[in-house]
Amino acid sequence: MNNKTDKILICHLITGLNTGGAEMMLCNLLSKSNRELFSPIVISLMDRGTFGDRIETLGIPVHSIGMKRGVPTPATFLRLVQTIRYLKPDVIQGWMYHGNLAAFLASLFLWRKIPVFWGIHFSISSLNSQKLMTRAVIRIGATISNFVYQNIFVSKNSRIQHEEIGYSSTNSCVIPNGFDTSVFKPFPEGRLKLRHELGLSEETILIGLFARYNPMKDHANFLNAAKLLHQNFSQVHFVLAGTNVDEKNKTLQDLIQELEIVSQVHLLGERQDIPYIASALDIFSLSSAFGEAFPLAIGEAMCCGVPCVVTDVGDSAWIVGDTGKVVPPKNPQLLANAFKELINLGYEGREILGKAARERVINLFSLDSVVHQYESLYETFLGYKN
Repeated sequence: MNNKTDKILICHLITGLNTGGAEMMLCNLLSKSNRELFSPIVISLMDRGTFGDRIETLGIPVHSIGMKRGVPTPATFLRLVQTIRYLKPDVIQGWMYHGNLAAFLASLFLWRKIPVFWGIHFSISSLNSQKLMTRAVIRIGATISNFVYQNIFVSKNSRIQHEEIGYSSTNSCVIPNGFDTSVFKPFPEGRLKLRHELGLSEETILIGLFARYNPMKDHANFLNAAKLLHQNFSQVHFVLAGTNVDEKNKTLQDLIQELEIVSQVHLLGERQDIPYIASALDIFSLSSAFGEAFPLAIGEAMCCGVPCVVTDVGDSAWIVGDTGKVVPPKNPQLLANAFKELINLGYEGREILGKAARERVINLFSLDSVVHQYESLYETFLGYKN
């Protein structure tokens, strides 16, 4: 361990740095890190992805091990151990199942004992819904979870689920994801800007879903609800954004055509101006079927003053509280009904909910508060605090 006059060197070990909620949270966490006390570095088991350069612009080194997806080898593991030995961190913080397991195994081959913390960003509705390799990693994690310093869950629901399958309950805590409310905030000009981009009138009601294309996000649930809603609300349009959510996605395009809502659905693909396009919405939705722990997209929309309709997966209900609607997953009719309730509130009613939503995030899930919780945890375990 470094002397107490030195900065605490934190090695964040993550599976990869492509676009995703955990990756975004890591970047956000690093952006607010107390650099007078902490010196963070990042190791990606795979490549630099979409976040590598962004993290380095914060003045934080990024090391990539070059592991192929799903194909760990002795050579890549040796490269990982050598990298950590070279960096000499005071703490290793794992991110997600594979990063957590790699952090623990690598720590066994270091010259000195280094505390390992795990970050678990996933909820488990059913292990059988996971890939065979992921299922195995989750079960191995349960076996060795007693031997890490702290299992950090981003979701209360996820913590309960993991403890039910054998994860340690004696060295675990919940630190939710946090949101930078100075970045994600209402942008009134966004409303006109997006409608102009889409060729829509100012009066058009927009309902959005921002999520990468993945079975857990259940885009089909959202689109089927859109079809049901459109039967009674022809002025409503639906905006979808995220990785692979574009015209090149044939499966998505075929479903939209089959539902006969082509003219009402707008696929934006991956966007970098989320605060603007979120501010343009009347309602935000997350229609996920499983797997969510603490979805960033919900909190980001709430920060922008937008009321949300979400499925009851992970901690979505806790995030929204009484500022939106929560419905069971995989039920388009109930999702459509919830959309209808918020539409019937009118613009002013939704604005009141949206302001309450932003206030809820400020009070419960601010990024500064979350960063403080992580850093206090490290200091306590290293003996920097009583």
